[in-house]
Amino acid sequence: MPAEAAPPLHRRILDELEQKIVSGEWRPGFRIPFEVELARHYGCSRMTVGRALEQLARRGLIERRRRSGSFVAWPVAQSAVLEIHDIRSEVEALGRDYSYRLMARQRRQAVADDRERLGLARAERVLYLACLHGASGIPFCFEQRLINLASVPRADGESFETVAPGPWLLEEIPWSAAEHTIRAIPADATVAAALGLADGAPCLAMERRTWSRGEAVTHVRLIYPGCSHAIVARFEPPRGVPAA
Repeated sequence: MPAEAAPPLHRRILDELEQKIVSGEWRPGFRIPFEVELARHYGCSRMTVGRALEQLARRGLIERRRRSGSFVAWPVAQSAVLEIHDIRSEVEALGRDYSYRLMARQRRQAVADDRERLGLARAERVLYLACLHGASGIPFCFEQRLINLASVPRADGESFETVAPGPWLLEEIPWSAAEHTIRAIPADATVAAALGLADGAPCLAMERRTWSRGEAVTHVRLIYPGCSHAIVARFEPPRGVPAA
């Protein structure tokens, strides 16, 4: 019988790298050698290595980050659609170390976009915050938040340098209603820079508005790299209607 043909080189590279990941030899967060290092090791072009890495990324086994390289992916985070939860808890549930950084804080009179996002009838004073939540040193979620200072005046005196606005608001004021909107969006320049993504990279954006006794409290946009987050909805059939 004729000898079986050897698999293409990019397939061999793909199989060997995948084995290192699934066996646990390369654990989540491990930085994979750069393309030029792998090309030198396998005696091939960077294009061949890049093809294998791209397939690993499509399978969700690695994350490719601009200027940083490729990393073994952590388990995909899941959020329930109707829950209001703390991102710190989300990160720690994955067994990762949580970090938080305030990137921008601006008090201003609400502009047209602010009023639309908060559903304000007039130009109230608002507080704009931009925050980065990290997981084991890797950007996890970029938060853009507006707080209606007419509803939460104490927010004006809080720096938010060490405490994230989400848990602070949950402690400060009870919410009575919430609205979620979930969108797939491309990363603009601001989001790409914050999350270490390429411009236009797919992201998952969860937007939420909350009210307390009919007054708008906050609008937040939580933006995640599209490859590392999933949305989960759990529901039951209406009473008397059999489930499929």
